[in-house]
Amino acid sequence: MESFVFNTTKSLINQPGAIVQLADICRQQGISKPIIITDQGIVACGLLEKLEAVLHKEDLPYACFSDIVADPPEQIIYEALDVARAQDADGVIGFGGGSSLDSAKLIALMLASGEKLEDIYGIEQAKGPRLPLLLIPTTAGTGSEATAVAIVTTGETTKMGVVTPLLLPDVAILDAELTLGLPPHITAATGVDAMVHAIEAFTSMHKKNRYSDILAKEALGLLAENILAACQNGQNLEARQAMLLGAFLAGQAFANSPVAAVHALAYPLGGHFHIPHGLSNSLVLPHVMRFNNSHCHELYAELAPIIMGDDYIAHEDSKAVSTELIKYIELLIGNLKLCTHLRDLKIKESDLAMLAKDAMLQTRLLQNNPRNVSEQDALAIYKAAW
Repeated sequence: MESFVFNTTKSLINQPGAIVQLADICRQQGISKPIIITDQGIVACGLLEKLEAVLHKEDLPYACFSDIVADPPEQIIYEALDVARAQDADGVIGFGGGSSLDSAKLIALMLASGEKLEDIYGIEQAKGPRLPLLLIPTTAGTGSEATAVAIVTTGETTKMGVVTPLLLPDVAILDAELTLGLPPHITAATGVDAMVHAIEAFTSMHKKNRYSDILAKEALGLLAENILAACQNGQNLEARQAMLLGAFLAGQAFANSPVAAVHALAYPLGGHFHIPHGLSNSLVLPHVMRFNNSHCHELYAELAPIIMGDDYIAHEDSKAVSTELIKYIELLIGNLKLCTHLRDLKIKESDLAMLAKDAMLQTRLLQNNPRNVSEQDALAIYKAAW
């Protein structure tokens, strides 16, 4: 029997309408004055009002910081930290997409430990402790509510990660009623992001284990079966709840069997051209899979019937099956109406060498890829995506 360590979120509530329990959950976790960490998009669409109404009704005082931005820079984290300290917050609620959830994790940690970002970047550099932490995703994609990672923008084009089990929340709340108004293009991009998490977790060279494999497969089944329905009818509560759970399971998988070259090549697209993370992953996914196919076609073939469902074509040759899977994923991305070419996002062919060079800096991710990636390989993948 293989040996492995598996870390994950302590408690999960998977239920439409679960947000009404928020005040009770806070009290159960010893939180008497939480700070809500969110962004202006959540404010603009009225979701914050729903959360605040629950806390008002239950007479639970709270503070709020709603200026988180995509790919948050260090300055924003420290601004939120100052507000939390000034308000004497004794717990943190992350509410929104991955950037809000990542920020909430860091604030809960730094509020309690007094540590600085520059001292905790990297793997298990943080000492803790942290305050009680609740995470409520409003997109089905990042899986941040199930991961021990928080990503921070450290320069104009560079990012760094804090990686520690201390960032795993006490409670994750999956309430699909909070995702019903999500536009189709965001639903699609975040959904593909979650599929990438599961695919890369299943094929990771390091820490892949039986438990993460089970989660990755179950996640892909939920995501592949529901992503088109969720995009075509945003009010489909059943599909939305399935997507949230799929993203959570994929998050659990890649938190323990880490992602690889798709993410390594996606990060420079976000850093240089501010392309949303889910779309960045989507743009390079089929091309990285085609590059990896020679080294992990047996694993891709194992995933094919889960992802393709009724469209699955059985072959005795696993390479033929995996090739069909890659074609299917390309068609799925097209059917989701996501952009499929870098050139359509105002990226010039002359930019590709710069992107390839930057991708090589993602050594933490590239080491997990089933096939070694050189700078020339990265350039070829970008050219295929261009």
